[in-house]
Amino acid sequence: MDLPIRHRSDSPWERGRGWPQPMAEFREVFDRMNHFLESASFTPALTGTIAFAPPADLHETDAAYVVECELPGIAREDIDVEVGEHEVTVSGELKESEREGALRRRGRPTGKFEYRALLPVDVKADEVTASLSDGVLTVTVPKAWAATPRHVEIQG
Repeated sequence: MDLPIRHRSDSPWERGRGWPQPMAEFREVFDRMNHFLESASFTPALTGTIAFAPPADLHETDAAYVVECELPGIAREDIDVEVGEHEVTVSGELKESEREGALRRRGRPTGKFEYRALLPVDVKADEVTASLSDGVLTVTVPKAWAATPRHVEIQG
């Protein structure tokens, strides 16, 4: 039985995928690294359930950091917000809804979720506010201003 011979083309495009040769090699390295990281990670059987990260934005104003986290369908009592000196964490659980019939396709994650953001300055943890409206959690974390240098006049 003869095996097909694969000839290397002089074309910069490989395998008909539209990837130039350098990009195809990069893709192969990327795939290998991804496979390595997946195999090196802990499995759910060893660590319990793995949390997913909900979509979120973090932006900074002059006075505070504001986290806007998308949590549609999650009740207030299922969300936990914690603030430390330089970190804000939003965590909780999205419970699977009961439905009749067989589930044919799952596009939404369920289970535990967690969003963490490191903040570059100290914050006023006791003045943090959080509100949930239309499935978007908004956490406002005021900045703790350090003493700023100022000129002091010397009196007589």
